Amino acid sequence: MTRFIAIKPPSYDTWRMRLVLTFLLLAGLVFLPTRSDAFDIEQTLKAQHVQYQGEQSYSTAQQGGMSLAQAIESVRRKTNGRVVSAETKIQGGREVHYIKVLTRDGKVKTHRVNGRSR
Repeated sequence: MTRFIAIKPPSYDTWRMRLVLTFLLLAGLVFLPTRSDAFDIEQTLKAQHVQYQGEQSYSTAQQGGMSLAQAIESVRRKTNGRVVSAETKIQGGREVHYIKVLTRDGKVKTHRVNGRSR
């Protein structure tokens, strides 16, 4: 003959559990960042990436400034690297050339060259 034994489920103190959870949530708020840009992943990654660290600027000897082709050739000669890309942006009424160069150690560095005035 089989006997059934009634097992009493454990009783939970729900108020104590609520207090502990509330305390944990409040303690977790202390560790949240207070700045609004703290979650800006793009900015953090740019700060860590070699490409964006210490852009070198080459000044021009010409009064009118350099064209993009002249700037590319100048940077290529000075760095002895391979030019990956180049673009011109207008900043403050003047052309600014951004030239990305692949260095011998395999890193891509961006060089900034002042161009012609507009």
